[in-house]
Amino acid sequence: MTEQRSLSASKPAKLYAWLWLCVVLIVVVEQIQFWRAPRLDTDVLALLPTDEQHPELLLATRQMLQHNNQRLVILLGAPNWQQTQAAATLFVAELAKSPALLKLSDTGATNGATNLERSIEFYRPWRDRLLSVEQKTWLRTAPADELEARALMQLYQLPGAGMGEWRSDPLGLWPEWWRERGGESKARPRDGWLWLSGAGKEWILLSYESRLPAFSASGAMPLTAALNRAEQAVLQTQPNAEVVRAGVALYAEAAAAQGNQEMSTIGFGALAAVLLLVWCTFRSLRPILLVGVSLLIGCATALSVTALFFDRVHLLTLVFGASLVGVAEDYGFHYFAARQGNDASARFKILRHLMPGLSLALLTSVVAYLALGIAPFPGLRQMALFSAVGLVAAFLTVVCWFPMLDRGPLPTTRFAQKMCASLMRWPRITANKYGALCLLASIIFVGFGLSKLQTQDDIRQLYSAPKNLASEQAQVAQLLNLPSGSQYFLLSAASPELLLQRDAAFKLSLTPLLRAQTLVGINAISDWLPSIAAQNESLKLVANAEAFALTAVNASTGETLSRTEFSQSPLLPDQFLASPAAEFARAQWLGEIGGQYYAVMLIRGLESNELNEVASYAHGQVGVRWIDRTADTSALLARYRLQMGQLLLLGLALVSLLLWLRFRNQAWRAVTPTIVGGLLTLALFGWLGIPLQLFSVLALILLLGMGVDYGIFLTEHPGDGSAWLAVALAGVSTLLSFGLLALSQTPALRAFGLTMLIGELTIWLLTPCFRPPSTHPEPTCSI
Repeated sequence: MTEQRSLSASKPAKLYAWLWLCVVLIVVVEQIQFWRAPRLDTDVLALLPTDEQHPELLLATRQMLQHNNQRLVILLGAPNWQQTQAAATLFVAELAKSPALLKLSDTGATNGATNLERSIEFYRPWRDRLLSVEQKTWLRTAPADELEARALMQLYQLPGAGMGEWRSDPLGLWPEWWRERGGESKARPRDGWLWLSGAGKEWILLSYESRLPAFSASGAMPLTAALNRAEQAVLQTQPNAEVVRAGVALYAEAAAAQGNQEMSTIGFGALAAVLLLVWCTFRSLRPILLVGVSLLIGCATALSVTALFFDRVHLLTLVFGASLVGVAEDYGFHYFAARQGNDASARFKILRHLMPGLSLALLTSVVAYLALGIAPFPGLRQMALFSAVGLVAAFLTVVCWFPMLDRGPLPTTRFAQKMCASLMRWPRITANKYGALCLLASIIFVGFGLSKLQTQDDIRQLYSAPKNLASEQAQVAQLLNLPSGSQYFLLSAASPELLLQRDAAFKLSLTPLLRAQTLVGINAISDWLPSIAAQNESLKLVANAEAFALTAVNASTGETLSRTEFSQSPLLPDQFLASPAAEFARAQWLGEIGGQYYAVMLIRGLESNELNEVASYAHGQVGVRWIDRTADTSALLARYRLQMGQLLLLGLALVSLLLWLRFRNQAWRAVTPTIVGGLLTLALFGWLGIPLQLFSVLALILLLGMGVDYGIFLTEHPGDGSAWLAVALAGVSTLLSFGLLALSQTPALRAFGLTMLIGELTIWLLTPCFRPPSTHPEPTCSI
């Protein structure tokens, strides 16, 4: 009769098994397509909240990043100019052997027309509309004899390279305007190179463009390898030379390689540990293969669904998802723990017996994971969807396939028997003096620990740049006097013309900061693209001054020199943005957003202790805002840390309600270990001086869903040794998974993993202490 009931029960199970097979085949096809051209994202900004951000701020941040996304800056230095030239020549030659990786940009070319030369040619028709503030002041006040003297002096001097003939610029205004533009960079042309001097060396600046995507599925670092080879070639011939590099592409490549390594370490390491546990417990290849299949299908399905809902899958989603191994195997553990020692004909009955506890455990875990999706972090939403789908897929694999494929005998092993028997030796919390002492000690420990707990919401928790790259980036920024990309002014106006006027006026108001050397320089879009009003003003000043100068020179020399004709129409934004000159300032022009036009004004040489002084210049200014991305994002992280803490309390209430509906007055036994474990984890952080941050709170949310699972199974099956065996295996494997995550080089993942490691260990140790009284005379490993 038992065998007949088992066979009859397997008939609908066959249908579910075939339906799930169809789904899995679809996932396999999708995975093949995905990995042929992986849509993976390494941009750390994708992790940041977006719902509350103004679109112009997001555009400003992304545009400045994208402007340099594929650009690499190389500085080669040596004690003297000849050595520097030799080093640069060899370096360029070595990189030329890898044309598929890197392209030498125009600003780094040693021959041919440079971007500067093309920019000069572009501006030439509007030469008489381009004046600096100082030039305008001089033209307004210069006496007639001074204009004449300067024109005569320019007439008998050799013209500057590329500046044109005398009659096109009789007062020599054009070179001065370009020298002021060149003041935004320390690099100067010299012998066909871009040269600067600093830190006791003569430097050559090379600019390359990467031809590769940022992410490499293999974890290879071809750009870094090519640069290292070129550097070694230089050092072999020029031991005193120094090579310094910087660029977003190098950071992205390092992040991709690190993510690939961590995925392998965390994912495969956790998988190997899980499979080893399965072997020690069951001494059979069948549980190993089936549990491994459930994990593989869970991760593959999670990735496919995530790629379906998101345009790009973040690399950290995969690293985080690799830890899913430590959770998704729980369902297989519970099935085989109950199946062990029973006849194969009982497998459908065993599954029916486990379904209430398995379903409730899945529900609480999915609710906890999806709670992450409430936070307006695109990266966290991906992680939430990935994890929730992965758990559901692993659960369905166990339910639909395990009873169909698990047909052979599965005897009880000695390891499993000892683990089952250990439940009765585990202490239980009871209402006696020992329980009271434990409670008092816990209250004191938690109270003092929480009083010492500090918080940290630094945006740097999102970054994990290698130290050598960060050091070289800082050196490049210092040598080239690069502007800050985190602190700047954001200007807005109703039209491009008003925006350019406001940009020029506000830059002029910052002059006291330059005089006091609070700032080294200011990069304004109006420096390269004056407003029409400014162009017309310059046009009148230049026309009057040069007409007088020409008349005086003709009278003095007896010549009949005439002035060059220039463009009759002003230089417009569209013309500028399509020109080579826009390379110098394109990232600062944001254009029209929601009926307003925006531009960014960058500052150079700002020290952290001068932030408030500089920011005060924007106070009361119409259409001018001071932006401090570091401070703003840190404040945003702090706000969401508090909101996630409130969500944690709400989740606790919902989970408690679900447990009460199932267990009534015994529900406290399932939820108390998780509550106590979470409090002990926070208290331990306080004692050890580990700061609480957003990702620690997110880990506590997941602990709520995962930790409660252990209480559910021990409450659902009181005294059942097989339930304790499954809980023990699940706890150890989860500890291994998240323990490896705590070793991540990404600070956010490391904080998350450390919280999970301590919390999971604490909850796992506490759960059997709160188990209900046994309904069995001794633990059993069968239902």
